[in-house]
Amino acid sequence: MQSSLMETKNISVFDTYEAQTDATAELFVKLAEEAIKERGRFVVSLSGGSTPGGFYAKLASPETAKRIDWSKVVVFFGDERTVAYSSPESNQRMITELLLSKVGLNRENVFALNEPELDPNATAIEYERTMRNFFKLTGDELPEFDFMLLGLGDDGHTASLFPGTAALNEHDRWFIENKVEKLNTFRLTTTYPVINNSKHIVFLAGGATKAGVLKEVLEGPEDKYPSQGVKANNGTLYWYVDKEIASQL
Repeated sequence: MQSSLMETKNISVFDTYEAQTDATAELFVKLAEEAIKERGRFVVSLSGGSTPGGFYAKLASPETAKRIDWSKVVVFFGDERTVAYSSPESNQRMITELLLSKVGLNRENVFALNEPELDPNATAIEYERTMRNFFKLTGDELPEFDFMLLGLGDDGHTASLFPGTAALNEHDRWFIENKVEKLNTFRLTTTYPVINNSKHIVFLAGGATKAGVLKEVLEGPEDKYPSQGVKANNGTLYWYVDKEIASQL
C-alpha cells in the first residue's frame, strides 16, 4: 500500500468493520463539537446503503450519543430511492430506525423528502426549496454542510450519481431527480456543487468486491467514475475504508 497515496488522498484503513465505524463515529463527535462551538449547529447530510449501518448504530449507542448535543444537529438526506417511506429500501427509514429515532433530535431539525415514490421531479424541487429556505441563501451561493457522508458503489457511483446519468452534468440545481437507466428507475440525489462545497466529506466504503473500483477511483484517470467528481473545494475529504477494499492500493 502506497504511503504517499494514503497521505495525499487522506485514506484511513481499518482492520475490522467495527474499527471502521467506531472511527467514523469519533470523527462525527469531534466535528459536531467543533461546529456547535463555532457556529451553534452541526448540519449533516446522511446516506443510505449497507455500509453506514454500523456507524449509525454506534452514534445511537448510549456511550456515544451522550457526547453529542443532538438538539443542535440538523439532518438532511443525501439521496433517496423513489420508494415509500415504509419500504425496506428507503434510506430515510433505515437512518431513522438505526439513529434518528434513538437520539434527542428536535423534530424540526430533520428534513425528510416527502413521498418520493409519487412524483420524483416535484419531490426534488420541493427538497431543494427546503434546503434554500434553511440555508437562507441568495443568488449563486451554495449551502455548506458541515458533514457530508458518502458511499461507493461497485460501479463507482456515489450518492445517486450513477455512471452515464444526467445529474453528473448538473451545475445549477442542488438536488435533482436522476434517471438511472440500468435500474429502470429514478433516484433523488444531491448534486456535485453542493457535495463539493461541504466542510467535511467522508467516504465510508468496504468490501473485497469493490477493491478494483477503489483502486481505479483513487489512482486512475479522473473522469471514469462518478465518485471521482467529488472534490473538497472548500474543506476536507476523508476516505474511511476497510482492509479488504484497500487490498489493491
